[in-house]
Amino acid sequence: MTADEHLLILVLALLLDRIVGDPDWLWQRLPHPVVLFGKAISYFDQRFNGKHLSGVLRRRNGSMSIVALLMGAAIIGWVVHGFLAIFGWLGILIEAALVAVFLAQKSLGDHVGEVSQALRSNGLEGGRLAVSRIVGRDPETLDEPGVCRAAIESLAENFSDGVVAPALWYGIFGLPGLFLYKMLNTADSMIGHKSETYIDFGRAAAQLDDIANWPAARLSILLIAIGALAKRGISALGNAIRVAVRDGGLHRSPNSGRPEAAMAGALDIQLAGPRIYGGELVREPMINGAGRDTATVSDVEAGITIFYSACSVLTFFAFMGFLILL
Repeated sequence: MTADEHLLILVLALLLDRIVGDPDWLWQRLPHPVVLFGKAISYFDQRFNGKHLSGVLRRRNGSMSIVALLMGAAIIGWVVHGFLAIFGWLGILIEAALVAVFLAQKSLGDHVGEVSQALRSNGLEGGRLAVSRIVGRDPETLDEPGVCRAAIESLAENFSDGVVAPALWYGIFGLPGLFLYKMLNTADSMIGHKSETYIDFGRAAAQLDDIANWPAARLSILLIAIGALAKRGISALGNAIRVAVRDGGLHRSPNSGRPEAAMAGALDIQLAGPRIYGGELVREPMINGAGRDTATVSDVEAGITIFYSACSVLTFFAFMGFLILL
């Protein structure tokens, strides 16, 4: 398949995901591919991450496991693509539907939208319950501005690794690249954290995920800035880029802080700062410390608007790339 066909499929997938998203009725009947990736990761975890093993051995096993998982994912992607290529245009449409499964535009917008709806209809307790579905911090420690900040941060961070990164990996490397990236991203979420169990075994997965997400996190700044321009004017564009460049490196993650800082600048609010995870206080610098210190439900809704605008810009870029290559 040629590069222009990859971009055509990506455009179709982005449009399909934007309209349909992840229908519950489908995944209640079929296992989601990411669930299958998770089962493969769990197999290696249970087999090669025994508590009796030394840290050195766990690191070696973790490195070998993630290499095997990524190779397996890429090979499966190559086989599936080769099979679908037999069917011509029908295969292209099926591949577009498959790529859409790995994108998160509508599902992410819907989940964050549920937070604002819950705050408006059910108050703080409703907002805490809704935001607990999309963030890892302790919801009972959050006041209403904290719930709003958590929702906006999740929206910006997941725009990068749930929309931009898979689109980028597919656009460049096709299904093998997309499957490899999603396997890696799933592994990072499952074993890439610094707990006693995974600090050694998941080290390679976490480091590779940082590398894999580096380009998308930087591209997300531009997309959010242009999305802010379309919805809030030239000053929002300038502020998004300025804050992202200045504060994007303040986050503990080498990537997550970039889109979060861009969104903070676009909305002119403070994000990040001290947070509580599992009963422990995590101290981080405030992103956009000069911005408003109280996030509101209206900010969450404005963030969703900017997010969807940024998704439209991404689709436009993919379409223009297709026309140029065509």
